[in-house]
Amino acid sequence: MTSTHTRARRAGIAAFVGTTIEWYDFYVYATAAALVFGPLFFPSDDPLAETSRAFATFAVAFLVRPLGGIIFGHIGDKFGRRVSLVITLLLMGVATVLVGCLPTYADIGFAAPIMLIVLRALQGLAVGGEWGGAVLMSVEHAPAGKKTFYGGFTQLGNPAGALLASGIFAIMSRGGDSFIMDGGWRIPFLLSIVLVGVGFWVRYRVEESPVFEEKIEGRKQSMPLGFALRANWLPILLGIGLLPISTGGYYLATTFATAYATGEPISISEQVILDAMTIASFVEFVVTLPVAWLGDKWGRKNIMYIGLVTSVLTFIPFLLVMPGRVEPLIFLFASLVRIAMSATYAPIAAILAAMFRPQARYTSIALSYGVGAALWAGFSPWFATQLVAWTGSIWSVIGMFIGMAIIAGICTRLAPQHSDEAPVTASYTARTDTTANPLP
Repeated sequence: MTSTHTRARRAGIAAFVGTTIEWYDFYVYATAAALVFGPLFFPSDDPLAETSRAFATFAVAFLVRPLGGIIFGHIGDKFGRRVSLVITLLLMGVATVLVGCLPTYADIGFAAPIMLIVLRALQGLAVGGEWGGAVLMSVEHAPAGKKTFYGGFTQLGNPAGALLASGIFAIMSRGGDSFIMDGGWRIPFLLSIVLVGVGFWVRYRVEESPVFEEKIEGRKQSMPLGFALRANWLPILLGIGLLPISTGGYYLATTFATAYATGEPISISEQVILDAMTIASFVEFVVTLPVAWLGDKWGRKNIMYIGLVTSVLTFIPFLLVMPGRVEPLIFLFASLVRIAMSATYAPIAAILAAMFRPQARYTSIALSYGVGAALWAGFSPWFATQLVAWTGSIWSVIGMFIGMAIIAGICTRLAPQHSDEAPVTASYTARTDTTANPLP
């Protein structure tokens, strides 16, 4: 038992470090898209059009994430989770550093946004394979009754990455109004090379997943993608439906909210909103593991239901207090909505991992998360911006958020849950199937 917990803890820490770096790279781009990429790479007489185009490039990464899931899911299901995760970490790091080296539209014209889009697509490929593999490394190493908690280490990387990204932009915003625009935006991208070196060292030292070793390795396998589409198509669809708030809602409360608050007519200073987002990321970082621990005590699906309801109840006032520019309220609700959303994000790793049999599990979970993120998160900031432009009211975005929460609740209720501890038949179907049980 001690050895099991030691391996689980080591795998959890490696998942946390790796996903922190991956999400740092991802959120650095998201923050830059909200603040500077519009005028630097898509100059226009219309600031709203600049922001909309920048968010469109933000969406590119989500569109290619399913492809990343297929590519790295195949590698992870055939050759091991660890091999795949080392490759995704290096790919993300290289793409992020190169973004920091890009010339802008003023330097080389249309070639600048084209190169930005290509590098953003490479980021999407990397994160499309990263999350599913990191989840499986932490959850498959975990002992029974602790899977939601150890899965929470993977989820902890999201707020940690967001904290680093928003924190460094918040620090740079103190350099004056023009510092970030005049080249300071490059610094967070270039710093990624240091983080990737650390992450590579940590991740390379972790043992392979025991579920892969015991239930996959050494057996004749079909093509992971073929098996996933043939045997797991329904759970994949349900997995996509689980994610509207965990992915899309998150970007509405961060990326869209940043652009909405700093744009016309609200015009809150960048420093204020970045400080609020940094504190909110820290709060989310603190509560994520305790929320995951509660998932093992109360039931991971029950935590998800709580998170969906409270996310709606906190997101509405968060947007509505912004026009009043009352800074304490903005700081308060920025943190409250992230606490609520942590209850929709912390248990996702364990819920999705348990939805699939061991064979082709990496491919299946990566497809669910990749397609779900592309559908819900990739276009949420852009579509929310368009909704405000079309309707002239922030209530249109609130209505969209509520609809997303309802879809997530229905799919959570229907999501099957399998057991890794059960014996496996030749078809890799667990003999003990807790499909009908809403609790872990």
